[in-house]
Amino acid sequence: MSVEKDPSGRRSVQFEFEIPGTPEEVWQAIATGPGISSWMVPAEFEERDGKPVAVKLNFGPGMESTSAVTVWEPPHKWAAQFDGGVPGSPSLANEWSVEARGGGTCIVRIVQSLFASTDDWDNQLESAALAWHGFLRALRIYLTHFRGQCSTIMQFVVPVPGTEAEAWDALTAAVGVKGLSVGQRFTAPAGVPGFSGVAEHVTQSPYDILLRLDKPGPGVAALGAFDCGQVMVALNFYLYGDQAAETAARETPQWQAWFQERFPTPAEPGKSD
Repeated sequence: MSVEKDPSGRRSVQFEFEIPGTPEEVWQAIATGPGISSWMVPAEFEERDGKPVAVKLNFGPGMESTSAVTVWEPPHKWAAQFDGGVPGSPSLANEWSVEARGGGTCIVRIVQSLFASTDDWDNQLESAALAWHGFLRALRIYLTHFRGQCSTIMQFVVPVPGTEAEAWDALTAAVGVKGLSVGQRFTAPAGVPGFSGVAEHVTQSPYDILLRLDKPGPGVAALGAFDCGQVMVALNFYLYGDQAAETAARETPQWQAWFQERFPTPAEPGKSD
């Protein structure tokens, strides 16, 4: 994905997805805390005088971000700017827009941009854009199959040694999805907390699998591996329906124990048991 540059120093990437739903339904999913939490990461909007002024996203332990809302035009456009990234990095801005199309669908367009005098941060834009594609595929599944349902997220993100490729091999082998193809049914093997479903998306660049679940309940499971200065593996469960919170409360301790056994927290340098 190429980075566009203009004379002001603004660098940006732009991409779009066709998503089922009316503009109002899509807006509810991309511009509210409960909506974003149903397909991305736990999200919360801060309001002042009834209008959003900031959005907080939690990508995992130590990976929280708060962005100032700079544009708010429901149900068509909103934008936010994040200034708290890597020390010395330029601020990062995201602009979302929703455009109605025929057949009960909308185009969701995201423009992600930053201002910089060199190419040093272009890879940050490109990597973020690839991650967005995975999240937006989860959004499409949510609005296609679970639109308007209550949701609860189970989020597991842990650091692992080695490269992204090695982390991905370890995660997919441990969960039992290595070699899975789109459309193929999946049931977790013995030793893994019970879950099953159908593969909706599989890619190796970035490392990403999306499963539409029927067990432990209706939902989506998103598996990934990424490098944010530390290589991480991630498994998010987005559970839907009236029983979602109860299911998450029951299943979370099992998955926490499983991750601790299979991917124990690495010892800090210079420390040992």
